[in-house]
Amino acid sequence: MPYAFTLPTTSSLYYAEFFSSNTHPSLLSSATIYRAVLRNALKKHKRLPIQARDSDLSTILAAINDYLPYLHALDAGLSGSPVNGEEIDIVLVKEVEPEWRASLAAAIPGREAPRIKGKGIDYELCYVLTTLAYVYVSLSRVQLRTLYASQTPTADQRISAITAATKYFLQANSIHSYLSTRFSDDSFTSAAVDVSTSTQGALASLAMAEATLLAVLKDDSYPAAVAQERNKDDKDWMIKAPDIPKVRAKLFTRLCLAASEHGGRAQAILASSSAARSKGVDEILIKYMGDLKRTSRAKACRFFAIDAELDGKTGEAIAWLLAGKKELGFSKANDEGSRLRGLAKLKKDWTERREDKKVEKGGVWGNDAGRLEEARVIEMLEKKWNKMNDMINTQIVPPSGPLSANMPSGRDIHSTMPYLPPSLDIDTLIRLRVPPERDETRVMSDDDNDSDHDPKYGGGLPGAFPSASMNDSVYY
Repeated sequence: MPYAFTLPTTSSLYYAEFFSSNTHPSLLSSATIYRAVLRNALKKHKRLPIQARDSDLSTILAAINDYLPYLHALDAGLSGSPVNGEEIDIVLVKEVEPEWRASLAAAIPGREAPRIKGKGIDYELCYVLTTLAYVYVSLSRVQLRTLYASQTPTADQRISAITAATKYFLQANSIHSYLSTRFSDDSFTSAAVDVSTSTQGALASLAMAEATLLAVLKDDSYPAAVAQERNKDDKDWMIKAPDIPKVRAKLFTRLCLAASEHGGRAQAILASSSAARSKGVDEILIKYMGDLKRTSRAKACRFFAIDAELDGKTGEAIAWLLAGKKELGFSKANDEGSRLRGLAKLKKDWTERREDKKVEKGGVWGNDAGRLEEARVIEMLEKKWNKMNDMINTQIVPPSGPLSANMPSGRDIHSTMPYLPPSLDIDTLIRLRVPPERDETRVMSDDDNDSDHDPKYGGGLPGAFPSASMNDSVYY
C-alpha cells in the first residue's frame, strides 16, 4: 500500500519584505494571503488525530491549488517570463528565506525534524510542489482503503477506487519528475533532504512503481478473494465462492517486474544519497522501497505460478510459489518445501493481526508495501495446489532457485506526464495591477507562533519528549 507521508509545515513569510512590483503591486499581498491560508491549513492538519486527517486532505489540496498560481507568477516575474502574455515586473529587495520542516529527514526518536531555512523562491516552490505530491499519495491511500472496508466492495467500486488512486500516483510522479530536473542541489542546503534532486528522482520512481502495481491489481482477483475470506463481516461465502477469472499472467508478470525495477531504483538512489549526507532520509522510507521491490518480485513469481498451473504444470507452479515466499523473506534458501513453524509463524500471525487492526481503526497502515497481503495470497494458492498435487497429479516440485534466476525484464505500462504549472488568468492579472487598499503584507494565520502543536495541549504531554503530541498517538 502507498507510503504514509507526513505533510510538512512552514513558518510565516511576508513577500513585501523581499520583493517589490511596479506593474502588479497587489501580487505580493495576494501571494502572502494565500500562503498564510496554506500554512494555517497545514498546521491544523498536523494537530488533527490520525483518523481525522483523511477527510482534511481536500482542504490542503484546495489551499495549495489556490496558492500555486501566485507562486508561479512570482517565479515568472523574477525570471522575466510572461504570464498569459503579460509581463510581470518583480524586483528583488533581499533574498527570501522560507523555512519548511523536512518531513523525510532522519530524526531522533520522539522528536520531529527541525525546520530547514532555504534561500530563494525556488526553495519555496519546490517544497510547495512536494507537499502537493504528498497530498496526492495520501488521497490514493484514502481510495485504496475502501478495498479493505468492513463491507466488501463491488467490482465497480473496486475498479473506481483503483482508477482514482492510479490517477493520483501519476500526478505525483509528474510533480517529482519535474522537480528532479527543474532545480539543482547547489541552491539548497544539504539538510533539506525532501527537496534534493536525488530524493525527488527516487520519489518519482516510487510513484511510478505504485501506479504500475495498481494496473495489475485492477484485474487481479486473488487479493480481493483473500481479503473477502478474512473479512469477518462478509457473508457472501454462504451464497457462492469468490469469482476468480483467468488472468493475463504473462503480461502481469512483466508489469510486476517493471514495478520491482522502479522500486529498486528508488531504494538505490535514496540509500546512496543518504550515505553521502550527514543527515539522510528516514530509514523507514528506504525500507518501504525495499519491501515494495520484494513484493513486486513475489507477485511476478505468483503470476508465473498461475501460468504454469494453467498449463497443467502443478509441480512447477508450486516451485514458483516457493520462490515468491523467498522474495518476501518468509522462506530461506535451504527451506525448500518447508512451512513456517514455531515462533516464526507466531510472529507472522501477530503482525498480520496488528496490520488488520491498523486498517480497522484507521491508523497508519500499509507500511509493509503489501508484503503480508501477498504472503496470504501465496499461502492460499500453495495450500490448494499442494493438496491437488498430493492427491491427483503427483508431480515433482523442482528447485525454485533456477526459476527465479531466469526471470525476464519488466515492461512499463505508464509514462511520465509533463507537469503543467498553473497560471493566473487575465482577469486576475488585471486586478493585481491595482495597488492594495490596505497593508496586507502583514497577513498572518490565526495564531502567530511558529509551533505546530495545539496550544490547548501546551505543545506536548507531561513527562514525554518535548515534541510528543497527544493527537499524534493512536493505538497500534
